[in-house]
Amino acid sequence: MAKTNYVKEFLKGLWEEHPTFVMLIGLCPVLATSTSLKNALAMGISTTAVIVLSNILISLVRNFIPDEVRLPSYIIIVATFVTLVDLFLNAYFPSIYQVLGIFIPLIVVNCIVLGRAEAFASKNGVFASTLDGLGMGFGFTWALSTLGAIRELLARGEIFEIKVLGEGYVPMQMFGQAPGAFIILGFLVAGVTYIKIRVQRKRELQKISERSSAA
Repeated sequence: MAKTNYVKEFLKGLWEEHPTFVMLIGLCPVLATSTSLKNALAMGISTTAVIVLSNILISLVRNFIPDEVRLPSYIIIVATFVTLVDLFLNAYFPSIYQVLGIFIPLIVVNCIVLGRAEAFASKNGVFASTLDGLGMGFGFTWALSTLGAIRELLARGEIFEIKVLGEGYVPMQMFGQAPGAFIILGFLVAGVTYIKIRVQRKRELQKISERSSAA
């Protein structure tokens, strides 16, 4: 039986299997809630909490759930934690709750959450599932935050509602709307893909060089 590489399980969600820039899943909340860095962070942290808690519970009960009701059971578990997050934000962060609106309940059907439940938590132990959830959640959060920061800066010249670009800056309102979100996301995906290709080529060249030296 292969030994689990816990570091790899955590790091994969940050780069190799990044949910947004590599796997291109869960894009609806990325585009809709990234109008500012504050909103993006709130959505990212909320989703991370749901992924981690769902992974832990599903991993604990995976052997007691019949295959016939596997997915409905996962949805119920995810929905429970989404409800808790929804109530928490409504009680302690009402301004953020009002902005994020319907997108908090929609975490229930987020491809990332259900995907990790089915692909990983249902087949692995609690610790590995926790690291998987944290990695995927943090990866999703940094994607949201990057997009949110760029959009807020270009659309309003602000970061965290603090003026950064000065009074002379002319805001580009398009980037605060859906078309601008698609454009920035496209550039970010292209940039990550380019870096991954360069890294892969470098690794291949290194392997070829090592084989030549050994021969």
